[in-house]
Amino acid sequence: MSATLTIVRHGDTFAPGEAPRRIGARTDLPLVASGEAQVRALGAAFAGEGVRFDRVLVAPLRRTRSTAELILGELAAPPLVETCDWLAEIDHGPDEDQPEARVVARIGAQALARWDRALVPPPGWRVDAPARATGWRGLLEAARGHVLLVTSNGAARFVFGADVALGEQAAALPSLKLRTGAWGRLVREASGWRIAAWDVRP
Repeated sequence: MSATLTIVRHGDTFAPGEAPRRIGARTDLPLVASGEAQVRALGAAFAGEGVRFDRVLVAPLRRTRSTAELILGELAAPPLVETCDWLAEIDHGPDEDQPEARVVARIGAQALARWDRALVPPPGWRVDAPARATGWRGLLEAARGHVLLVTSNGAARFVFGADVALGEQAAALPSLKLRTGAWGRLVREASGWRIAAWDVRP
């Protein structure tokens, strides 16, 4: 049976000109005005496509819940939102809420590159990759219709470790990252799952 997953990263949590920090599970920031504008644009783009979601799954923090609510506010007859712990942001350990320059100074650019390309967490980060892989694998097996998932950049990439074919396709992507307010789309066909789009902004 065919199925579609649209995976959205939450909108901006730092205002333009504000130095970003590496935030994760222990830093529950709200969306800033530019982030709200990003996700309203997403909702409008989905509405323009005529998209109807059959199920909506979100990570627990405010930024992901608000992103889902603002997207769905642009759509007719949206489904109820379900919170999923396995979509939660990762814990950056000693790098949580630190400026990016300080993170790079501690772990090195190569460690961040391995994280962005191969799902290898830098030392000190708490990821629980098995639980994430189990959650994504269960969804990939059971998905029906069109599912919207709203999560973080760190959590979204683990879908590529849950399916061999998706992992092979992901190797051709410039990066596994999703920018804030960006989306990716996975489609299940008779031959299996494929990446239809990744890191797209309206």
